[in-house]
Amino acid sequence: MKSKRKRFARPIEKLHFKKNTFRRKGKKAFQAWMFLLPSLIGIGVFLFVPFGETIRRSFTNPLGTKFLGMKNYQSIFSNDAFRLAVANTVRFILVCIPLLLVTSLIFALLIRKILPKGEKLQTACLLPMAIPVASISLLWKALFIQNGILNNLLSFWGVPEISFLDSSAAFGVLVGTYLWRNIGYDMILWLAGLDAIPASMYEAAEVDGANSWQIFWKITLPNLPSTMGLITILSILNTFKVYREAYLVAGNYPDDSIYLLQHLFNNWFSSLDLGRLSAAAVVVALALLLVILPFLKMLREGSE
Repeated sequence: MKSKRKRFARPIEKLHFKKNTFRRKGKKAFQAWMFLLPSLIGIGVFLFVPFGETIRRSFTNPLGTKFLGMKNYQSIFSNDAFRLAVANTVRFILVCIPLLLVTSLIFALLIRKILPKGEKLQTACLLPMAIPVASISLLWKALFIQNGILNNLLSFWGVPEISFLDSSAAFGVLVGTYLWRNIGYDMILWLAGLDAIPASMYEAAEVDGANSWQIFWKITLPNLPSTMGLITILSILNTFKVYREAYLVAGNYPDDSIYLLQHLFNNWFSSLDLGRLSAAAVVVALALLLVILPFLKMLREGSE
């Protein structure tokens, strides 16, 4: 009888243990959701609700009182200013992102090679992001206006003056501004990714006689997909922040080469053309989502 009781007692004990484990996990999950709830409510109120209202207004008149169907969307795609702004923004992204990724990775590799523990240098690389935009704009005006420092130097050397802010050269100035502000930040992200690669892999490659180029292509680069995905996403989003410098330096209507989507949105908002503004915002949001999705997948696969 005792042996039978023992046999029956064991499954009951296991059942109680499983129930207690389930309760503990359920309690922890409940606590986690309670901690996340304020953030989720904030995201819903301040992100999803306004975006839902933007989608609704994209189908209505500027007052939001009359349904217009697809007229706002037809209007923006036939608008010359919208097409110009889209073309310039796409060109800006296609030029800046590859340059930024390659340049920041090269600097990260050099710093890791020369200064393995260069914390002070890494901190200094973030200084361009810490400088207020208004200060940068004043500096850029002093450098690039018609009678600015750079043109005075060019005339001193006998080179004809260049209208940096009122010609196609403004695009190069904007690209340089973006790279200058973001290289240090991206470089630190690359360094974090490089530090996550086990040192034993490099040691084994060196023992096998691999040179630096082989180590980079066979070990370093294959171990950086998640870092590359993260940096690419952040860099694409940061391209839309360069509007601040362009606006403060060149105003609402700059040279055509740097007339970006943000200029167009600001002008439509100033004229209260909310229907077309909402339609353009929805189109840009969907386009950004499609562009970023492959890099989100890269980020997720690299972290697994």
